[in-house]
Amino acid sequence: MAELVENNGTELTEEMKLANRVQFLSFTLGDEEYGVDILRVQEIRSWEPVSRIPNVPDYEKGVVNLRGAIVPIIDLRERFGLGHLAYTPLTVVVVLQTQAEQGHARIMGVVVDSVSDVIDVEEKTIQSAPNFGTKVSTEFINGLASVNERMVMLLDVNKLLKLDGLDNEDES
Repeated sequence: MAELVENNGTELTEEMKLANRVQFLSFTLGDEEYGVDILRVQEIRSWEPVSRIPNVPDYEKGVVNLRGAIVPIIDLRERFGLGHLAYTPLTVVVVLQTQAEQGHARIMGVVVDSVSDVIDVEEKTIQSAPNFGTKVSTEFINGLASVNERMVMLLDVNKLLKLDGLDNEDES
């Protein structure tokens, strides 16, 4: 194993540096770039027609049957108030999974303009969300990261699901 401390005690091995990194799947909505924890991404699918559900907000596109599971699909562009954009061959659905609560993980698909990349971010460089300057309510945002001189908004998948009313609300 390589030395953990060199010279003045500040240098870490490459292995230690990687341990402080988090990976995010980045995607675009308009001119803005967003990211979700890669561990929450179940799969990436091309856009396909969905079964529409009556009396739901316009951004809730409907549901799809994903290997026996009924998965709600929302359009993040519309959810964040960025307007509707016609779907193209680059339009994809990112299938996300929440942390399991009471033994049940929640799955949801989000429609995004295009997937960009998997990015590595050092945890200590993630900045908290500002109270202004973004088109997205900051309650969706876990933080901001600067990656190759571009700003990426890191979304909280659990909050996104809860705010969409997709969590269990039958507790009375």
